[in-house]
Amino acid sequence: MPITPFHFGPGALVAVASRSSVSFLAFAATNVLIDVESLYNMVTAQPRIHTFFHTYIGSTIAAALTVLAFLPCRWLALKLPASPLLGWRRLSVAAVAFGSLVGAWSHVLLDSIMHSDITPLAPYSNANPLYQLVSLQVLHLGCVIAGTVGVVWYLLRSNPSLERP
Repeated sequence: MPITPFHFGPGALVAVASRSSVSFLAFAATNVLIDVESLYNMVTAQPRIHTFFHTYIGSTIAAALTVLAFLPCRWLALKLPASPLLGWRRLSVAAVAFGSLVGAWSHVLLDSIMHSDITPLAPYSNANPLYQLVSLQVLHLGCVIAGTVGVVWYLLRSNPSLERP
């Protein structure tokens, strides 16, 4: 399924653990961008669903595109009046870049375990050594657990009444 929410679980955990040096927004945006390719391939009935952007080279390009799109959007958002909806405009380019790269490479990693049509090391190799490394149930459960831990950690950290004295 394109644009699967399971990818967001590990992203939430990494973003919270990094203490703002990894942007979850950039992580999610890059994951969605990568899966637009899969959606296109499904709609146009291509023989393979996971192609160029599901390689480490292609996903790195997707991450770069996310960062490049962020720059003019942030510039424009800085011209607008302050709003809670525009809180992302305070993100640093480094946090966006790290979030995009973590999102891109984790996307390829997770999908390599799940899908047989991925060639993550292309053009250097057509092999997918991670395919079925763990069962689909274990993979999904790991993503859900990571997301749950990330959300709980975020809520605990953002609630001042729960801070230690």
